[in-house]
Amino acid sequence: MKAIWNGAIGFGLVNIPVKIYSATETTKLDLDMLDKSDFSNIRFKRVNENTGKEVKWENIVKGYLMDDKYIVLDEEDYEAASPEKTKILSIDQFVKEVEVDSMYFETPYYLEPQKNGENAYRLLLKALEKTAMVGIGTFVLRETEAIGMIRPYKDDILVLNRLRFDQEIRDYKDLKIPAQKAPKPAELKMAVNLIEQLSQEFDPAMYKDTYSDELMKIIKQKAKGKNIKAKKAQPAKEGKVIDLMAQLKASLNTSKSKSAS
Repeated sequence: MKAIWNGAIGFGLVNIPVKIYSATETTKLDLDMLDKSDFSNIRFKRVNENTGKEVKWENIVKGYLMDDKYIVLDEEDYEAASPEKTKILSIDQFVKEVEVDSMYFETPYYLEPQKNGENAYRLLLKALEKTAMVGIGTFVLRETEAIGMIRPYKDDILVLNRLRFDQEIRDYKDLKIPAQKAPKPAELKMAVNLIEQLSQEFDPAMYKDTYSDELMKIIKQKAKGKNIKAKKAQPAKEGKVIDLMAQLKASLNTSKSKSAS
């Protein structure tokens, strides 16, 4: 793992030196883009729009267009905008984790304590566990301000969940949401029965990225010269009145038969 941020957690008057590591990795297959005519690899180049020549990474800078003129920024400018947030994630408040809607969750990271920060790190971890609280604060990661939620994970490590800002959540008022009409009591009762019948403790290990595995099987079959005939998925039917009771009964019966087997 390679650290993507090096700084400290501000916990009251205590600073806990930490490094941030990405906690996730993609399982998506790495597919190359090819020219259809001869399967040559497609290369993307950073080209100067005036000269048409390729520009090396070390010669690229970032700028903001203002009044038809670019204002170029360097590393010192990013730090000057909010120097403390580039190096310190200061916990501003502690809240119950259930109060943070999952809509705001973005990316998880691992927090690793640095030299002389181990004791304070463990103290914060245990205090959060004992109070069932999480710490919320802001910091700057990769030239962008972010909200961070710090919480214990498996009684062993502190995890930082990057959260979305409230202004990033789109308003859904323009969508065609059904009117708040109460469902029929019999349908509601059966829907509750179905939920209760399928209820169990959440186990994330149950769910695997099987699509990438299936796609790899097809790749290997095609490599052997086999022709692949895909089964087409049935499109969703629209405009048809649904008999909810009939569907719920069938769902319950299917669930019961699976449980029995």
